[in-house]
Amino acid sequence: MAKLNFNHLYYFWMIAKEGNLSRAAKKLFISQSALSTQLKKLEDQVKKPLFHREGRVLKLTEAGQLTLTYADKMFTLGHELNSLLKGNLPASRTSLKIGVNASLSRNFVENFIRPILTKEDIELVIDSGNQEELLNRLNTHQIDLVLSNFRPNPNIQFAIKSKLIAKQQMSIVGKPLKENQTFDFTKDLKNYQLLLPGNGTEIRARFDQVCDAENVDYNIMAEINDMPTLRLLARDSNCLALLPIVVVQDEIKNSVLAEYCKIPSLFENFYAISLKRHYEPEAVKALLNREAEEILSI
Repeated sequence: MAKLNFNHLYYFWMIAKEGNLSRAAKKLFISQSALSTQLKKLEDQVKKPLFHREGRVLKLTEAGQLTLTYADKMFTLGHELNSLLKGNLPASRTSLKIGVNASLSRNFVENFIRPILTKEDIELVIDSGNQEELLNRLNTHQIDLVLSNFRPNPNIQFAIKSKLIAKQQMSIVGKPLKENQTFDFTKDLKNYQLLLPGNGTEIRARFDQVCDAENVDYNIMAEINDMPTLRLLARDSNCLALLPIVVVQDEIKNSVLAEYCKIPSLFENFYAISLKRHYEPEAVKALLNREAEEILSI
């Protein structure tokens, strides 16, 4: 095989990053037709298609995903070298990009990334979005890892691996009870206004099953699917809230809120989602090897 044309490879890399020929062409300051021609030359050289079309979107083939893995390493190192020569980065500094599901507890995210927050050799980039958007960005190697409280769809069209990194029993929390005051889930819940995840969520469905089995009535104040918002409303209202303790760990620690009870057989799951690939950043490996108790500890 003739030597790989790195100019063609760079064009491929930009197309993969953008997921679109026209956007990549604009960033490269060349015409879309010229860019398409350069991509075709690379595919002819490697004798494999690197993309297939789904409507207007370009999706990486298996060969394209493998090519992108190596192109990512090559051009990321090239950018780091350029920054190093300009005096902007230490030689060994690497970038770690994490996507966070918008509904996920920010406390959980902070707990998860805490071991690398003080590492000077890692440049950490965190972005949030919905699950579908984040997984699409994962597929085009714009991010290295997705953190979510939702299991990915098993019918997703590209190769991912999903690891359950922690789970925590759901609790009822609220303002601290007065001295000698008690709380009985089956008898007292109906006396409070309740903040719950919305209908259609797995947690809400399982909570309703528990309440039906125990003949427990409740009064809804609000339905919230966003954990950061649920945390604020639990803290600033007189309502009770259904959530995992990690969401309000600081409020519990400072006695602003208290745990009234745990809900039997009801857990919030926390997932780390990444691509199946030969190369995985060492920082990601280190984070994924931590014990769940360490991540969830207050």
